[in-house]
Amino acid sequence: MDEVYLEGKQIFISVHAIKRAREKEVAYPDQVYQSLKHSKIKKFGKNYIRFTSKSKRGSIICIGEDLGQIILIKTIERGN
Repeated sequence: MDEVYLEGKQIFISVHAIKRAREKEVAYPDQVYQSLKHSKIKKFGKNYIRFTSKSKRGSIICIGEDLGQIILIKTIERGN
C-alpha cells in the first residue's frame, strides 16, 4: 500500500473508519486511498479536516483529525 501524505504529515486510517467504509459499501482500500489522494480538502473546527471526492457512484467523504505529526481518518461516509 502506498503511503498518503498531506502537508508532510502521514495519513492513517482508524479501525472505526474501515468498519464504516465497509458498512457504506466503499471499497477499502482502493476507493479510500484514491479519494484521499484526489479529493477536495476543507479544514473545519480547530483540528479537523474533510476530504471529499466525487465519482460516478457518488461522493466519498473522509473526516480526519490533525494530531500534529499525523492525520488520523476517523470516519468514512458515502454522500449523494
